[in-house]
Amino acid sequence: MHIAVLATNTDDSDFAARHPRDVEKFRTLLHGARPEWRVTAFDLPKGEFPATLQGFDGVLIGGSPSSVHDEDAWIERLMGLIRAGFSAGVPLVGACFGHQAIAKALGGVVGPNPGPFVLGTAETEVVSPAPWMEPVARFRLAAAHGEQVAALPEGAEVIGQTPGCTAAAYRIGDRVFATQYHPEMTPEFLAALVEEFAPKFPAEVGRAARGSLRLGSEGPRFAEWIARFFEQAQP
Repeated sequence: MHIAVLATNTDDSDFAARHPRDVEKFRTLLHGARPEWRVTAFDLPKGEFPATLQGFDGVLIGGSPSSVHDEDAWIERLMGLIRAGFSAGVPLVGACFGHQAIAKALGGVVGPNPGPFVLGTAETEVVSPAPWMEPVARFRLAAAHGEQVAALPEGAEVIGQTPGCTAAAYRIGDRVFATQYHPEMTPEFLAALVEEFAPKFPAEVGRAARGSLRLGSEGPRFAEWIARFFEQAQP
């Protein structure tokens, strides 16, 4: 299997420089589930783009502090890649920004959170599990978002929801699998992220974020679901 990771993180701060870039986080995540898979990463904000998504067995689009509404050229180019890849039947996975970008590219709507910025971990209640998932009632992943999917594109089905986020995870048939959250963030990285960014928000955001860390996150479980999703999509 050959998977393309489209990294979209624009954070070039000193904090980001002290930690692995997203391309490495996602490579580690996927290899934790399927060590033998080939992973080719593209750092989109730095101008690294695949000529086409066809030829890959699956594509994973990651998170970013950028908004899908920004007018940066790389975002517009990504939207075109998503539409072309979807039309060609390439399996797409989205996480956070990627979850939103796929929805917007295919006709959905992305808007601000109805409440405060979500930081820490978030528990998704499973309302309609996909066939490649275990039959679980809920799962918990790292969270860091101020926007979310407000309306899904045609043909999309909600998999899970969180308080204040009715489309926390969705699918489009067997070709799209997306979550508002971050399976690639390790507990150690997330704890550092919370300490770095909590002071930028109201005190209650930081308190909730630090409290949520004690509950842990399930990135490896979600990585297995991603792997199964890509496998079931093969002809």
